[in-house]
Amino acid sequence: MIKLLLVEDDVSLAYIEKTGLEDIIGGYEVVTATNGKEGLQAWQDSKPDVIISDIDMPVMNGFEMVERIRETDQDVIIIFTSALTSPNDVKAGYRLGINNYVKKPFVPEELDAHIQALMKMRSGSKTQKETSHYKLGKYTLDAEHATLRNDETGVSQTITQREAQILQLLAENKNNVVRREAILSRFWNTEDDYFASRSLDVFVNKLRKLLADEPKITLKTVRGIGLQLLVE
Repeated sequence: MIKLLLVEDDVSLAYIEKTGLEDIIGGYEVVTATNGKEGLQAWQDSKPDVIISDIDMPVMNGFEMVERIRETDQDVIIIFTSALTSPNDVKAGYRLGINNYVKKPFVPEELDAHIQALMKMRSGSKTQKETSHYKLGKYTLDAEHATLRNDETGVSQTITQREAQILQLLAENKNNVVRREAILSRFWNTEDDYFASRSLDVFVNKLRKLLADEPKITLKTVRGIGLQLLVE
């Protein structure tokens, strides 16, 4: 079953697309949202395999939603469906990290074909690399098993799942700043909570201590913005 998030402000069109994928094509579990803000919340709650989104929507448009999602999630497949045909719109979408662009109107079979092709490509690329292992100077993070191995001594230490998740996110975006709000929304399901923010600080301090004896690694706080894992 493919978990799909459909973000579309036209309720009638959303219903047609949802029933087309679930009832006509089959094999889909579709969650709907009517704008980018609702889409962000639904993405956090449902953890979909695929996001199908319109661009021009009230409250928050598709561009802004995708930009926020791609800050912490590079894996979910995102397809824009829109009547907008400007080359600038198409280029803007691909710059933000969408995987495909389908022009409206379309039939469910067409959308299903795009999704199946993208999922096959994504599956193939994942089998060619160790997606849960990250080289950090003399250390190797195994995010799946929450361990940090010193490659010089061969000694592995167990870290908490949350520590592993935070370090994995920073490693995936190494040398780039990850917004503090993005980390909080992903791991604490909030962007503005005092206790969650303080909890994040505790995890960051622990990670700094774990990596303190590796001069090639710096976990930097960019004041007012977020965190940055600098790797030489």
